[in-house]
Amino acid sequence: MPTRGRKNLTACDFFFVTTTVINFLNIFKDSDACNILIRVIKYYKQIYKFEILAYVIMPSHFHWIVDINHKTGTISDIMRDIKKYSAWDIMDLIVKKHPKYKNEFADASKRYPDQKRKFWMKRFDDEVIRTEKMFWTKLNYIHNNPVKAGLVDRKEDYLYSSARNYIFNDHSVIEVNTSLAGIQMKKLSR
Repeated sequence: MPTRGRKNLTACDFFFVTTTVINFLNIFKDSDACNILIRVIKYYKQIYKFEILAYVIMPSHFHWIVDINHKTGTISDIMRDIKKYSAWDIMDLIVKKHPKYKNEFADASKRYPDQKRKFWMKRFDDEVIRTEKMFWTKLNYIHNNPVKAGLVDRKEDYLYSSARNYIFNDHSVIEVNTSLAGIQMKKLSR
């Protein structure tokens, strides 16, 4: 897969990344699908030794800010493996629960002769986080995404978001390095 200019990013550590399900299917409305993705992320966090600084799993996509370790892998390595190894388990789960999606996954793979099914769109989008201002912009975007989409009224009410890590120090879904940002978020008033 072409690296789209990523070879010149070998000194970059912090990335804002988005990856999306084919046809913008709302697969991650299913908490079991979210949990599979989280399990795979946790596994590759151990392998690649990266830090998660923020994340949100939306119904059709996920965003995160990640601090990579160049000694163990690139952002492309991390995303390749997370997408590859989450796709089959999620598709198996979803097809069992919602057989109507079987054809969607099969149809999406027709342009790829070596694949029988396709879950994720081919590429992922990434931006290097170069400034503190950019970090805060992306962090706020991630945390406000579920509110803007009408999924919750308050960002801390969305289970699959690092807003809960920052606001409640709740790392029960996935560990997020909230100290790296050098910040302390205060509990929002109710």
